[in-house]
Amino acid sequence: MSKSTPAVIQRKILRLRSGQSPRMMDLFSGCGGLTLGFQTADFCPVASVEIDRWAADSHGLNFALNGPNKESHHKARNIVKEEPGDIFRDLGLSGHVDDQIDVMIGGPPCQAFARVGRARLRDAARQRKDADADFAYIRDSRVNLYRRYLHYVDLTKPVALLMENVPDILNHAGRNVAEIVAENLSAMGYMCRYTLLNASSYGVPQTRERMFLIAMHEALGVEPEFPKPTHWCELPSGYEGTRSSARKLIGSRNGQRSLVSGHHRWVNEPRADSGLLPATTAREALADLPPIDARDLLRRKAIGFGRKDPAEPVKYTTAVPSTPWSRLMREWPQFSTKRSTTGHVIRYLPRDYKIFHVMEEGWEYPRVWQWVEEKRARLLDNRWSRSGTTDGRDAEVKELVKAWTLPYNPATFSNRWWKLFADKPVRTLMAHLGKDSYSHIHFDSEQARTISVREAARLQSFPDGFRLSGSLNPAFKQIGNAVPPLMAYALAVAMRSTMGLQTLRDIRIDTLGLSRNMIGTTPGWE
Repeated sequence: MSKSTPAVIQRKILRLRSGQSPRMMDLFSGCGGLTLGFQTADFCPVASVEIDRWAADSHGLNFALNGPNKESHHKARNIVKEEPGDIFRDLGLSGHVDDQIDVMIGGPPCQAFARVGRARLRDAARQRKDADADFAYIRDSRVNLYRRYLHYVDLTKPVALLMENVPDILNHAGRNVAEIVAENLSAMGYMCRYTLLNASSYGVPQTRERMFLIAMHEALGVEPEFPKPTHWCELPSGYEGTRSSARKLIGSRNGQRSLVSGHHRWVNEPRADSGLLPATTAREALADLPPIDARDLLRRKAIGFGRKDPAEPVKYTTAVPSTPWSRLMREWPQFSTKRSTTGHVIRYLPRDYKIFHVMEEGWEYPRVWQWVEEKRARLLDNRWSRSGTTDGRDAEVKELVKAWTLPYNPATFSNRWWKLFADKPVRTLMAHLGKDSYSHIHFDSEQARTISVREAARLQSFPDGFRLSGSLNPAFKQIGNAVPPLMAYALAVAMRSTMGLQTLRDIRIDTLGLSRNMIGTTPGWE
């Protein structure tokens, strides 16, 4: 370390090299996907910031430390209004603000960066007759929350940090926001790198694509590195186009459009070594959870409207895990379960159970809509042949049409219904699961339903012992918003390795069958 290295950074590096666990703060933490991955890699969570009350309470349920201020870990916090010093004091942490944490992690809300978010903001602007409607989304306050992340970094002086967001942050209104963040961090004394990673490459049964930025303080004398892929998956069509669109500004300076190359901190995705495991499939991921026959529940009137309790326990179908993924979900350190789990509850969707039953794997809404249209026509033809009438004023005809008519235009609602492939990873789970879950319809036609809360959690790699606060809707939303904990774990392992820190035995070796060579860690790992 040079003489110019801040004393607080020097103290933190010495502390870490003495073998103490890195103290961590999670900004925009949600229910704790990043926190869980990093905690499992022996990082110590000491503080978090999350504005949603249900997600903040879930974070507290799973990660709150014991002590007189334990309840403060459950509190929803507004990062725009609260300063790190206020939060540390509320949590009972004494001392200087810049001496409380060693590592900062987090992902500023991604809705404004995502394409769907932009479209809604444009529509809202046009409804207000905003003359600058096409660029209304640039002024969305959520876009600038990355500045609060940088503000917290500036005040807390972490040795290393990680930021996560959607790929479109690389090309938001003609600006590469990731590069802007990296420019600011560089001025603070950090070495930065960012790239796109797919969750399926790290064993998660989901083709979730995200931007990750890792920064190391220059006093460490190391460049950030990303984890090697451990699994192989043939990504669905469209992913390469999304990547290309997001990466159009790579090679720009200060995040602006430019023909100048070489002035950026982007690195290509890590290359996979040979001998990778096949991607985790939906069938493997949901193993050992009992079937839920939605049509039978409806017939027996055992399912209905009202609050669904994700805390309700349900027993496994096998005494021991039947797949590597189930083993990981049931044996995750500090979140292990024995004979049962919770949250295996589904939505009440009586109109569509019959449609889910006939859908084939991979069907999307336009194909479903076509099938329903043809089905209604056949039913009306049969009625005409029997009674000679299909008068729309007839009560029975009204009921038939209502039962066999879908409400959305297939031309504008193309991908919101989707039936899982049993033997492939699933599509990205979104926060919209909190409003409906038609984007993830169970592959088993006999069950004829959308996925349960626990199934969504497993597809996102939350272990079966992880608790979610709130009813069904908030639980789904928390899961969809989260970073997959297993992916977070892979990143945390890579960061520890880069920083030269010791760690515990890798959980993936014992559960998923990975080898030490596949993980690609440095010598000294167990």
